Amino acid sequence: DEPFARGGTNLGPTPTDTALAALVGCVNVIGHKCAANLGIEIGHLEIDAACDFDRRGVTLAEEIDLPFKAVTLTVRADGPANAEALARVGAETEKYCPLSKLFRAAGTRLEVNWQPA
Repeated sequence: DEPFARGGTNLGPTPTDTALAALVGCVNVIGHKCAANLGIEIGHLEIDAACDFDRRGVTLAEEIDLPFKAVTLTVRADGPANAEALARVGAETEKYCPLSKLFRAAGTRLEVNWQPA
């Protein structure tokens, strides 16, 4: 959806918000799978996202090649895993998360920081 100011109903996320939410969800799901595969207990994850988004394209100001210039995810795990173990989970997640690969292949600078809660 879009806000009222842009002709939407403001009842749901924008398409660009949805893309970012899909990345967060994918890191969560694949992160848990990778942790289980490595035998590392990560508990629940809390993921914060910060995005450098070039709005010129969506406002029709000009055509751009890279709307999501940079995305930083901070992943906090409340389980017993220490920072070293979480770094291993993060490295494995990076190998398999399709949305992370999609953003990177598009040219987005993606940084994912795994840390104990």
